Amino acid sequence: MVSACTDNPLPATQTSLPKNRSEGDLPKIAVTSGSCDALECLIRRLGVSDFEFTNDAGSGSIHLYNAGGFDHAGADALSPATALWGNEDKLKTYDIVLNACQCSQNGTEKTQAMMDNMKAYADIGGRIFSSHYGNVWIGGDSASPGKAPAVWKDIATWVDNYPSGSSDVIDQVSNPKGMSFATWMTNVGGSTSNGTVAIDPGSFRQTVDTLDQTKAERWVYWDSGAQYPQDFQFTTPNEAPQDQRCGKVVFSDMHVGGDQIPSGAFPDACSTSPLTPQEKALAFMFFDIASCVNVVQ
Repeated sequence: MVSACTDNPLPATQTSLPKNRSEGDLPKIAVTSGSCDALECLIRRLGVSDFEFTNDAGSGSIHLYNAGGFDHAGADALSPATALWGNEDKLKTYDIVLNACQCSQNGTEKTQAMMDNMKAYADIGGRIFSSHYGNVWIGGDSASPGKAPAVWKDIATWVDNYPSGSSDVIDQVSNPKGMSFATWMTNVGGSTSNGTVAIDPGSFRQTVDTLDQTKAERWVYWDSGAQYPQDFQFTTPNEAPQDQRCGKVVFSDMHVGGDQIPSGAFPDACSTSPLTPQEKALAFMFFDIASCVNVVQ
């Protein structure tokens, strides 16, 4: 019943995104479970039902792969992440691939062929999200500089710093979605002042030194006199004209709930506390990565 000329508030149970496929469509997502990030917990805390998380042989929408992360002993054994990265056809079965931080680049397990596969997947419309040391999928293996994705390696320059920063700034000037991002963060209680994102104590990271903003959009930066990108995004094939791009790659120095996975087994060990500001920022970027690629005129 909708009453005319008055507000008709709806309960949250009627305004949520689908929690599972019985309620609506879900993207098919691959998550490589890293030992210094808990991206699977973020998806769960956004409301996705536990039974949607399975291994790659399961019927869930969220397929988990082992990259040294959570204890999944209570579930079926997970395939190694290398089985995903090393198989272009398997990558193509997913709408989104999330690569959680492994506490290092672990470059020896990532071959040039895997990097080529990831680029090929994004170039045909795939979506890739990588956190912290997942920068290996963009800038290449820092220990073997010749091993890197073509084209992407020139989008940014990289460092490996652990500064004592406490907050980031949303770019509302050069990013076309920056104002919407900042407004959303205020509306959901993620920012106490417009455009700022508090970072969990002890989890501040700086991996990006410079970003070529003719090739990528800066979303969030650390303002320490210089403005160091913390989160950025680019569309693919990056070497093609804008109107011929359909894929998207997102990088973030933010971790889910800090920089260590919770003690215990997934999913029960995931935090039940309210999302932190940095987790809310990650949620915005997670929702956005599935959106259509904007054509810049």
